[in-house]
Amino acid sequence: MSDLSDAPLLTTDIAGYPCRRGKVRDIYDLGDRLVIVATDRLSAFDWVLPTGIPHKGRILTALSDFWFQWLQVPHHLLSTELKDLPAAFQQPELAGRVMLVVKTAVIPIECVARGYLAGSGWNEYRQRGTVCDIPLPPGLRQAERLPEPIFTPATKEEGGRHDQNISLAQMQERLGRELAEELRRRTLDIYRRAAAYAEERGLILADTKLEFGLTPGGTLLLIDEVLTPDSSRYWPKESYSPGSSPPSFDKQYVRDWLESCGWDKQSPPPPLPPEVAARTAAKYRDALRRLTGRIDWPGLPA
Repeated sequence: MSDLSDAPLLTTDIAGYPCRRGKVRDIYDLGDRLVIVATDRLSAFDWVLPTGIPHKGRILTALSDFWFQWLQVPHHLLSTELKDLPAAFQQPELAGRVMLVVKTAVIPIECVARGYLAGSGWNEYRQRGTVCDIPLPPGLRQAERLPEPIFTPATKEEGGRHDQNISLAQMQERLGRELAEELRRRTLDIYRRAAAYAEERGLILADTKLEFGLTPGGTLLLIDEVLTPDSSRYWPKESYSPGSSPPSFDKQYVRDWLESCGWDKQSPPPPLPPEVAARTAAKYRDALRRLTGRIDWPGLPA
């Protein structure tokens, strides 16, 4: 296996273990557990880019590890240590990239909490004065803080289709009222606590997407990655000003470059210039440093 930082599009084939390969992660089935390997692959506009972001997988794994521990909620993470995995996974290039997790039945709903008016929510608000059909006060500006965080679920679509926003009532029809209400409660609780923590460290958590799963015994667990720049919108507090789109600690810089380079979004995307990949990597590392207070995570160079 080659180093995933140098060759981010290489697959992580490990003999003897079934693998489901996503856009940016490879998931191995160990029976009642899974191994999630975070590569440096980056997706944008439904394409996996030919250029990876150095150490992105390690940064996101470190952030998820941090948040799972900090939140102290029922979750699926068992270990991020290579020594706790089968021998086939104990390879130096996987250090810092793996999560050993409990296998669950994934609930097919993206649980989204929004505390600020941004992204698709801002576009809908300008047209109808709502976000995911939730009425909001008139006169709000782009990136403005909402009176209260709102819960806006979405379907989990497969085959490259975009997730679709649904109402809480529609979610209740799909999952049952009790489970839907519990997911809403947990999502907003996690968002409020994480947003308060992030703000103390100079970051605004504008919104986040969470996923949950059920164990065979019916225990509800927080799963997947959690509160990373790939699943959340973070803004620097020091430059925040409502009325425009703030800079973020995610792949928006890459998306902006792709929008400006003349790519038609129909053919394979072009390689990223080295400076774009490096600047994006620096944004991810800055988020890790601010949120955790450290960068000495497994596999990450100082």
